[in-house]
Amino acid sequence: MLEFLMQYGYVGLFTACFLAATILPFSSDFIFAGLLVAGLAPWPCVVIATLGNWLGGMTNYFLGRLGKLEWIEKYLKIDPAKIEKMQVWLNKKGAYMALFSFVAFVGDVMAVALGYMRANLYIVTICMLIGKFCRYVVVMYAVQYGVSLF
Repeated sequence: MLEFLMQYGYVGLFTACFLAATILPFSSDFIFAGLLVAGLAPWPCVVIATLGNWLGGMTNYFLGRLGKLEWIEKYLKIDPAKIEKMQVWLNKKGAYMALFSFVAFVGDVMAVALGYMRANLYIVTICMLIGKFCRYVVVMYAVQYGVSLF
């Protein structure tokens, strides 16, 4: 898969990061790290990965905002009980929890729940963008440090 993504470079990275934040159950971190090790420029990778993953997360937010629990369950394969549990938790924390929408397994459900709850769009947008950017910056530096060890 890495060869395929290298062939498409930044477009492949954007696509993988977008899909990882929406429908496919995989982490974009491995693809991001692989492309960095393969020689793509670090900061453009951070920007592109952040935008792709953020747009994927916002897609989940807007799907949740549609407000039909049946659609969320059918198309995103998210158990309604998980959404209800996340809603109770998010009611206490609010839209600022979008900072943590990058977290594996719960991040996608969190974005859907924030949309379903009609959390403040501006706060969710900014917090999600900041959280996803920080994630890729940390991964970039971890990869660069790891490569420098060898």
